[in-house]
Amino acid sequence: MPVRVRIYGQEAVFQQGCWVCEDESLGAMLEALTDPRAMTPEEEERYAVYCAGRYGGQIYRGQVWEAAPYPEPEIRIEDIAPRGRPEKAGWLSFLKRRS
Repeated sequence: MPVRVRIYGQEAVFQQGCWVCEDESLGAMLEALTDPRAMTPEEEERYAVYCAGRYGGQIYRGQVWEAAPYPEPEIRIEDIAPRGRPEKAGWLSFLKRRS
């Protein structure tokens, strides 16, 4: 079952592991996120919702366009900063002036 998304005012359709989009730039952005594990219609829909959410788009459900939920961030500041000290995050933190 094809899944329609709208991102930056352009529409794209995801079906059977392929994106169809008239806008080449958007098509390339979506292809960059291709997940070959999406085999079933449910997985394809979940993947299309992820893509639309990643770019702040909408997904077509029934007769209406709905805002796609933003996906969880892949990396959080807590993953790279010392506990309780987010200002120490990053590999250049040693250059910061110490008080």
